[in-house]
Amino acid sequence: MKITIAKDAGYCFGVRDAVNMAYDASEKFGGVYMLGDIVHNENVIDDLSNAGATVVSKLDDIPNNKPILFRAHGTDKDVWKEAKSKDMNIIDATCPLVHEIHDEVRRLYKENRQIIVIGDHGHDEVVAIANQVPKTIVIASPEEAKRMKKFKKAGVVSQSTQMIENVQEIISILMTKVFDLNFVNTICYPTKRNHEQIKELSNKSDLMIIIGSFTSANSMRLTELSKQRNKNTHQVMCADDLKIKWFNKVNSVGISAGASTPDYLIEGVANRIKKIAKEREIK
Repeated sequence: MKITIAKDAGYCFGVRDAVNMAYDASEKFGGVYMLGDIVHNENVIDDLSNAGATVVSKLDDIPNNKPILFRAHGTDKDVWKEAKSKDMNIIDATCPLVHEIHDEVRRLYKENRQIIVIGDHGHDEVVAIANQVPKTIVIASPEEAKRMKKFKKAGVVSQSTQMIENVQEIISILMTKVFDLNFVNTICYPTKRNHEQIKELSNKSDLMIIIGSFTSANSMRLTELSKQRNKNTHQVMCADDLKIKWFNKVNSVGISAGASTPDYLIEGVANRIKKIAKEREIK
């Protein structure tokens, strides 16, 4: 059985840096606190919790003199203001590419444009982007774009992990709704690269395995992209989720993983598949 792991499967640089910062801060300060999960992966959260990183729901839950780590997805600007006003020790683990999206939103707003964010409603990254300026509109689908009223001027950005096909379709609709439209393509490079790799891999593999949490938007998108090209696609969180029956009459397996999936989970899945393949050969 041929097993191929996508070249850039797993952690993107933004997530890797954020997780490493959490470990480092926990060791240096004897613990670190985060408003919500640093990334959308339960295994990573458990690992960090064991290392001394604690998730809280509000700043008041953080003991005096303990640091607050702002996570990779970005943080509400009002929370930033509150933390600074309390003179808290802030560790900024926000992905640099997410910071760039915030900068673009503020720039477009200064041009008196209606700000539109293409992204998932309620997603941490989208909430933080939309919070940068007043009256931001979030659009998740072409159907929502069709219902939007017309504007003279608008500035459009997207959630960094959006599928380019969804963004293109929404933009084509917005072009009929906005006279002066300024679109900044803020899909991050790691996302574009991973999407292209999974499109290619899913077309030439008998079976596709996507590793990632079902709370992870980017992992779910990888699964969606793969299923569009290969119906024999399954998403798992770890090796324990693999089903032997999936590998019946399978000669090639493609593996990819979401940007919040650590290397050891990918290795675990690959090793389990190798074991399944070996057992099948013995039989």
